[in-house]
Amino acid sequence: MNQLLYNFAVWLDTHQWSTNLHESYYMYNWVESTHVLTLMLCLGMLFLIDLRMLGLAFTNVPATAIAKRLNTPMLVGFTVMIITGVLLFYAVPVRNTQSIWFRIKMLLLIAAAVNAIMFHNNMTRSSGDWDTDSRAPKNLRLGASLSLLFWALIVVCGRFIAYDWFDCEYTDPGLSQILSGCIPGQTQF
Repeated sequence: MNQLLYNFAVWLDTHQWSTNLHESYYMYNWVESTHVLTLMLCLGMLFLIDLRMLGLAFTNVPATAIAKRLNTPMLVGFTVMIITGVLLFYAVPVRNTQSIWFRIKMLLLIAAAVNAIMFHNNMTRSSGDWDTDSRAPKNLRLGASLSLLFWALIVVCGRFIAYDWFDCEYTDPGLSQILSGCIPGQTQF
């Protein structure tokens, strides 16, 4: 699997647009800044929804009203964040593919997506008049807590991608190289 991911990353790295984006004086910085700004928009809205479900914010406003109001800006931010995230990966594919932080971030994104689907399903299926209660039912509070945890860890891992503590060329052979997806005899670009 690591060899397949590495070969894909090397193939992406051969594209002129990838090189141009990475070496651009302004464009890479604009993409990265947009990624961070839309991350703040998306997570700001999501965290308010999660905090409402936990009974820590806006307890006098119905939970579904908060979710409906903040859903659109959250999804706009999420869409732009995903597009810019793909562009950031495309700009430096080999380094990202062989980063333990990037790999952890991808696993956490999958976990956050599964949690979001389950949260949405639980919210639409829940019955009763919990909407005006100060706290949501236990299953929704669990989903909100997991959401806050997953996204906080995603942000931390995303920030750590910029650092090369566990990159292939700097670590001794062992577990960290295996987890980073290092290919013996191959160097990063």
